[in-house]
Amino acid sequence: MQDRYFTVSSCSEGLYKDRGSRFLAFACPVYTENEVKDCLQKLKKQYHDARHHCYACRLGVSGELWRAVDDGEPSGTAGKPILGQLISHNLTNIAVFVVRYFGGVKLGVSGLINAYRSATVSAIQNAEIVEKEDKDTLFLEFDCLVINEVMKTLKNEHSEIARQELDMQCKMEIRIRRSLSEQLKGKLLKIDSLRVYSSDTVK
Repeated sequence: MQDRYFTVSSCSEGLYKDRGSRFLAFACPVYTENEVKDCLQKLKKQYHDARHHCYACRLGVSGELWRAVDDGEPSGTAGKPILGQLISHNLTNIAVFVVRYFGGVKLGVSGLINAYRSATVSAIQNAEIVEKEDKDTLFLEFDCLVINEVMKTLKNEHSEIARQELDMQCKMEIRIRRSLSEQLKGKLLKIDSLRVYSSDTVK
């Protein structure tokens, strides 16, 4: 199971100019479609006088969810070249928005493709690329008498304790690489009195 991926650490900007048109690019880390929509709305509000607000995004560890939007540009001339750069740079959980100010001269299909691609590359080059792990969150409940066994198991499986309440009845929030999650659960469930809940079952 793939659980490592590359993305940008924070939002970055890029710029490309061609025959009077300006293409402002913004590369941002995102993890949900709602985050993509929020970023788009903020840019539309900030650059309300621009003619086009095009973008592409990839979500998920392997970029399995994606979207490419031309926003009024000829089909395939904006969103697709932006998306192509996300794929070629092997980035996911990212959205790149390109805001275009029309300069009065039509660039043609090849000119537009080059402009949106170049603006995207500019934003990516100005970003810090980071490698991240896709982690699963587990919630543990157990009797304090078995805490030494629990701690030893967590240490051996290279998990991270995000939060803990140590009392007669202990509670812990654990984070671990998704590919190792089932293995850890299996070992923890062998400990007397211990219960494990995944993030899907705890709301």
